[in-house]
This record gives sequence, C-alpha cells and structure tokens, in this order.
Amino acid sequence: MNKQDIIEAVHGVLGGTKKSAEDAVEMVISTIVGSMAKGEDVSVAGLGIFAVKARKARQARNPKTGEIIQVAAMKVPKFRAAKSLKDAVK
Repeated sequence: MNKQDIIEAVHGVLGGTKKSAEDAVEMVISTIVGSMAKGEDVSVAGLGIFAVKARKARQARNPKTGEIIQVAAMKVPKFRAAKSLKDAVK
C-alpha cells in the first residue's frame, strides 16, 4: 500500500472529491512531520508513537578505503508500534 492507495481508501469512506481526500491525507502527514521537526512526539491511538531520537556523534569506517570518518550528531525519526497494531499483524 502506498500514499495513493491511502487517498483512495479515504475517498471511499468520506466521498466528496479525490482532491479533498488527498488534501486530508496530506494534512495528516504534514502535521506529523511538522510536529516531529519541532522535536515533539506524535501519538496515534491504535497505531503507535512517532518520536524523535537524538544520536550522538561517532566515528565510522569507510568500508571501501578503511578510512575512519567522523559522523556528526543528528536527530532521527523513530516509530514504536502500539500493542493493538502488533496484535493485528501477528
């Protein structure tokens, strides 16, 4: 399933135009991304928690040359599935 399939499913439930269904899906995604960009966690009941995790700076090795390089500290997205989602997938 991809984004277009989600838009089709929303359109099937809500009716109206496909454009309004696409706008609704885009708004949900942009709201989640915007909140995470601010460093906030987003919890969706029955789905899970979208969180931001801080990674420390570290050293890594270039596998081709063997050279040690410095990797900067960064923030990365993380998702923890809700129990109901885990149970549904089993």
